[in-house]
Amino acid sequence: MNNHYNPSLPLIMHIDLNSCFATVEQQARPMLRNRPVAIVNRKTEHTSIITASYEAKAAGVKLGMRFKEAKALCPDLVMLESDPPKYRYVYHKLLAILNDYSAHTRMKSIDEGVIDFSESTEALKGRNLEDIGWEIKRRLANEIGCAMRCNVGISTNRFLAKTAAGLHKPDGLDILTSHNLREVFSGLELTDLTGIAHRNEQRLHSVGIYTPLQFLDADVRVLREIVFKSVCGEEWHQRLRGWEVDKRDFPMRSAGRQYVLERFDISHEQVLQRLHNLCESVGFKLRSQGKQARGIYVYAKSLSKGYWRARQMASVPFSSNQAIYEAAKWLFKDSPSDPKEIGVTCYELEETEDKQLLLWGDELAREREMTQATDTINQRYGDRTLHSAHTLGTGMYVKQKIPFGSTRYL
Repeated sequence: MNNHYNPSLPLIMHIDLNSCFATVEQQARPMLRNRPVAIVNRKTEHTSIITASYEAKAAGVKLGMRFKEAKALCPDLVMLESDPPKYRYVYHKLLAILNDYSAHTRMKSIDEGVIDFSESTEALKGRNLEDIGWEIKRRLANEIGCAMRCNVGISTNRFLAKTAAGLHKPDGLDILTSHNLREVFSGLELTDLTGIAHRNEQRLHSVGIYTPLQFLDADVRVLREIVFKSVCGEEWHQRLRGWEVDKRDFPMRSAGRQYVLERFDISHEQVLQRLHNLCESVGFKLRSQGKQARGIYVYAKSLSKGYWRARQMASVPFSSNQAIYEAAKWLFKDSPSDPKEIGVTCYELEETEDKQLLLWGDELAREREMTQATDTINQRYGDRTLHSAHTLGTGMYVKQKIPFGSTRYL
């Protein structure tokens, strides 16, 4: 247990694209630069905002706010429907830039990346991280577009590097070390710290911790035994002091999609078409990670009956679009007649093994070959270039999801 601050050189860099989706749209459409922009998944008055430009934020527009409410605050607000292929393009351009500096690069989400120079200091080539950070910012503007900006944070662990990246938005660069940690923390709120939302804030308040400095100075036993009641308390004690506790990967446990219906008066067959579209998306998620499932879960939120759900386990693992849809369709036969939201999730995941094809015969082998051919075409020419005829026309309603917090499917 380290009770002192980490005195090491700061060798972790966190890069965060500023208001990513809105900024990408401003880059693509110069007439939108310096104007308030809000990105939504679907253009309706009651849709919620998923990203807002800094001009919109300055007018009081917040993420999750209904567009109608945001428009009342900011009459000049421009609403744009999300364009995932465009954002994926920028993601891959950013990743290529970061990979030029180290093999130890990890994208944390579609708009955030981390470079761990502690794994290989040779990658620094005698340069300091601040210079590299400014160079990345210049390359972002030169190689992707002049409207693109990012924040860079540098510290001794991932948590403090991310904290540093949030200090001076937009377009800042900050270094957080044992020398300025207390000074920086004195100007922050508890909820400025990643991982401290309302629930954890209330836990800290219960023991008299109201500021990041009080959190930093808290006794590790109080954090472990009273506040978090688990080893998480010890991890927070270390994390705040600059020691690395977040360098880990979490296994994929399930894959799912959900959809809020565009209207509540569509037929059961139209609902099944949209469910089929979701199943195609879930199938690709599984296969892109080399996974197959044994369990499937479906749900519907109904106007009259509330929340409905059903699930089943299969004797044979599955991952093809058709297998997922057939199972989901069978479960959906008992679903409410007036759904407003539907969803499908595959669980009990395991690695795909070709030797299993020998156990189940030629039919499964042919299905696997057809599925692989479909995936190859869609990866080369774009999502849903090839899809089931049953889902024809649903793409205009069931949009691609933007994978916040994960880069598995990018």
